[in-house]
Amino acid sequence: MSRPSTVTGLLLAAGAGRRMGGPKALVELHGEPLVRRALRVLADGGCAPLVVVLGAAADDVAAALPAGVHTVRAPDWGSGMGASLRAGLAALDGDAALVHLVDLPGVTAEAVARLVAAPVGPTALRRAAYDGRPAHPVLLGRTHWDAVAASATGDAGARAYLGGNPDVELVECGDVADPDDVDTPEALARFTGQRDNR
Repeated sequence: MSRPSTVTGLLLAAGAGRRMGGPKALVELHGEPLVRRALRVLADGGCAPLVVVLGAAADDVAAALPAGVHTVRAPDWGSGMGASLRAGLAALDGDAALVHLVDLPGVTAEAVARLVAAPVGPTALRRAAYDGRPAHPVLLGRTHWDAVAASATGDAGARAYLGGNPDVELVECGDVADPDDVDTPEALARFTGQRDNR
């Protein structure tokens, strides 16, 4: 009997959050740091194990993590998201990784579950879409990791590899999640207000 495929939840949380005024991983939404919220979404969506890439304020972010979460430090995190993605992928085992960003509080466990619902193997390549527009999170099977890492530069992450790739399967999530990032205090306030008014 073959073993079931595993999908590691890979959370990129290394940024300094200059426009936010501090690392977004530590920004609280309804009393919960964004890093913990994002990890809860990954776990509730079916990802295990969970791995967080650290950079800015690494010790403080690590102290905010729940038990059982693995950490990876990206020494060159200051050069952009690409460095975090490379460091994270290099540290992983398993068949596939669900890559999530710490500043996307509108991404839900339901969206993650849709990406991992179909059989997941090392060749899987899926991306959440919102009204047909591709965004995050992204599911990367192991066979894609080297090529994604090679193309990940600056703040582009996996964008260069995914853009126009005919193998990418888009999974519509617009009815269960919101892809907008929260980069500034104003954006966070808007997000909080939208949720509180629903």
